[in-house]
Amino acid sequence: MQMDIITNKTITRFSAGDFLEDTDIMAVEFPLTIYINDVEFATLVCTPDYLEDLVIGFLASEGVIRTFSDIISMNIDDRSGFCHIESKRDIDPNYFTFTKRVLGSCCGKSRQFYFQNDMQMSKVSAAKVTLTPRQVMTLQRELQESSDTFKETGAIHNACIASPDGLIIHRGDIGRHNALDKLYGYCLRNNITVHDKILVFSGRISSEILTKASKIGVGVVLSKAAATDLAIDLADDLNITAIGFIRRGSFNIYSHPWRIKKEAE
Repeated sequence: MQMDIITNKTITRFSAGDFLEDTDIMAVEFPLTIYINDVEFATLVCTPDYLEDLVIGFLASEGVIRTFSDIISMNIDDRSGFCHIESKRDIDPNYFTFTKRVLGSCCGKSRQFYFQNDMQMSKVSAAKVTLTPRQVMTLQRELQESSDTFKETGAIHNACIASPDGLIIHRGDIGRHNALDKLYGYCLRNNITVHDKILVFSGRISSEILTKASKIGVGVVLSKAAATDLAIDLADDLNITAIGFIRRGSFNIYSHPWRIKKEAE
């Protein structure tokens, strides 16, 4: 049974110089605690939809599983907020050291990841996919037009996996990383090849988002927002085309502009 992802709350609204009692639509925030082979692993604070995809994508992104077939069984109790997984792979006893900061170079170059696990799981893109400027702007517009829960609540990050010709799968979540993990989990569960696909995102392209995109395996990241300097450095080294500020007929290409081709005459 699908849980509600929005709810109504009574609020006091100040408008036109007066205080009024009103009802507002809110995004639901839900904690989900994951157990792997009876060991408590992590708690995700998320929007309570597509939880199976979220868990699969999160575990793959963290290197706990390699493929969907590593999961023997999954039981999600959405009333109590627990997910129990039986996996073919045991948790590495050193896993929790992966969240420690590490000074490691990217691809033999000078860039540095914040965390050991990110350094180990990030992949250099071999994607050959190309887009035209029109396709870049169309994909970003289609993401915004499909973001119904954000329009209702203003509290959801949205992301899509797309081909140059259109959106393939859309997911949203209160957590920006969760939205990407839901996409990744769906692709793993359905054997969708992602190296020739595009990630379209609603938020800023930070180093964390760029690293997550690298783990998923896409070669292009699009956003209506800006990118950070470290994200651009990582995109350059990981062979990912990062594009931001897609607005009103223009955009900024931060790395690997060769994937963006001029329109045919």
